[in-house]
Amino acid sequence: MREIQFDEVVKAVKNLIAVTSANLPEDALNALKEAMEKEQSPVSKEVLRQILENAEIASTESRPLCQDTGLAVFFVKVGEDLRIVGGGTLREAINKGTEEGYIESYLRASTCEPFSRENLKEKIGYNLPAIIHFDLVEGDKLDIEYAAKGGGSENVSRAKVFPPAAGKKGVVQFVKEVISDAGGNPCPPLTVGVGIGGTFEKAVISSKHALFRNIGSTNEDSEMAELEKEILTELNKLGVGSMGMGGTETVLAVHIESNPCHIASLPVSVNVQCHSSRHGHITL
Repeated sequence: MREIQFDEVVKAVKNLIAVTSANLPEDALNALKEAMEKEQSPVSKEVLRQILENAEIASTESRPLCQDTGLAVFFVKVGEDLRIVGGGTLREAINKGTEEGYIESYLRASTCEPFSRENLKEKIGYNLPAIIHFDLVEGDKLDIEYAAKGGGSENVSRAKVFPPAAGKKGVVQFVKEVISDAGGNPCPPLTVGVGIGGTFEKAVISSKHALFRNIGSTNEDSEMAELEKEILTELNKLGVGSMGMGGTETVLAVHIESNPCHIASLPVSVNVQCHSSRHGHITL
């Protein structure tokens, strides 16, 4: 049984948040550069240039990429031959690292009570609780994927359970409706995560996890890879453009995660990520 110190996890999470808040990952930068080269609208091309300039300034000066520093979302793979020692549970370590990371990097506290809109930092901590999804796997490693999820892109995300007869055509149409209705509100160009199958909640979680893939990476399932291409083509025909200014490059990539589902249902979820796709991972 391998042991990892509680404080080691805290420090690793804190550093991951600090780096991710100010530095777009290489996949996001490359996707934005490619979009700028392909964009046909002079206005959207200029918007993309400014997005990339902002990313350069943020990285150089170690400043947040956006004022919306998001809620902290984690997908964590925990080796079954691993345990956390010396301070508390793994969940507590991730939450402590999140709080310290947001405070020490001067990131905005964005959590609040659903109805009073009261900020929670005096009650349960600064920008807590983190949203954490655990998966128990073989081995003795701890793999932590992190993303900062902003409000604008979450606000336009949707889920629906279709009858099986809706098929691929229904899925494509639903994704188009979500992105068309969203317009410029989620700050395009976007990454679009689509969860298909499972149960209602499985589809939603899958659509979220799909956003953690490297932007534009190929789906391992050939059928889903083709569907990703089809949906991407359809979405970029909408003409929303960067920040809703009109153009040919509304979406950078479509990522699908599919799961077996009940014979009577076809759950579909669409989770949207803005152009500032702040994600990263560490392995301990």
